[in-house]
Amino acid sequence: MQTVSKSSLTHEAAQAIRGEIVAGRWAIGDKLPNEAGLSATLSVSRGTVREAVRVLVAQGFLETRQGSGTYVLSVTDPTETLTMARRASLRDQFEARCALDVEAARLAAIRRTPDIIGELRRLLAERGNYEGGDNSAFIVRDLAFHKAVVAASGNRAMVEIYEFFSVSIAETIQATLRAEVPEPDMQAHADIVDAIESGDADKAAVAVRRFMAPIFSTLDRL
Repeated sequence: MQTVSKSSLTHEAAQAIRGEIVAGRWAIGDKLPNEAGLSATLSVSRGTVREAVRVLVAQGFLETRQGSGTYVLSVTDPTETLTMARRASLRDQFEARCALDVEAARLAAIRRTPDIIGELRRLLAERGNYEGGDNSAFIVRDLAFHKAVVAASGNRAMVEIYEFFSVSIAETIQATLRAEVPEPDMQAHADIVDAIESGDADKAAVAVRRFMAPIFSTLDRL
C-alpha cells in the first residue's frame, strides 16, 4: 500500500484500503491485518484506521466480527454498480424493476397472511392517487407500497436488492409524474394486492405485468 497524506486521513485511509480490496489483495472472507498492522502500513494512527474501517463497513466492503477481527465482505464497489444502473435507459430501468416486482408478487401470493394484506391495503390508501403538488412526498408513499410488496415476498435477498436500487426505482416513479410515461392508477395497484390476497402466484405475476404494460407501450413510442 502507499502511505497516505496527512490531510483527510480517514478518507485517504479508507480509499487506500478499498483500493487494495478492489485490486484483489484480499479475497471475500479474508481477514485484514489488525489495526496496528494497518496503522504501520498506512502511516496513520490506529484511531484513523478504526474510522476508515467503519466507513468501509458502512459501504459494504468489510464486516467486523466481535472478538475475531475485520473481514472482506465484498470486492465490488456498490456505488459504482448503482451509478451504472442509473445511467441505463429508462426502459432498461423499468424492465429491471418489473422483473423484481413480478417475482416479489408471486412469492407474496404464496406467503401472504392477513396481516400482510392489511398492511398493503393501508399503504395503498396512504399512497392515494397522484393529483399534482408535492412530487417528493408522493414518490415516498408510492415507493413504500412497492417495497412492502417486496417485503411480503419473504425473500431477504430480494428485499436488500430492491433497497439498494431504490434510488433508481424512485427515478422510474418520478418519470411517470413528468408525463413521460403513464402513472398506474389506484385500481392497477389494488389489482396487485387482490391478486396477492388470492394466493395465486401466476395471477399476481399477471397483475404486475398488466400494471407495467401501459408504461412499456408508451416507452415503445418514445
